[in-house]
Amino acid sequence: MLKLKVEGMNCGHCVKSVTEALSGVTGVKKVIEVSLERGEAVIEGTADAAALIAAVEESGFEAKVA
Repeated sequence: MLKLKVEGMNCGHCVKSVTEALSGVTGVKKVIEVSLERGEAVIEGTADAAALIAAVEESGFEAKVA
């Protein structure tokens, strides 16, 4: 399980965009949660952290390992 700090989300659409971006990364078994309130995403699987961060950034948000 990997937790990312995600900055720039301010609505439900943002959460959906981040969830879809993370779901598309090779090695992601499940996006457990993307929390608007806590500004974080929890991912299950073997995906590389750099690939997850890149996917979030490509969708317009900032991310780093929490």
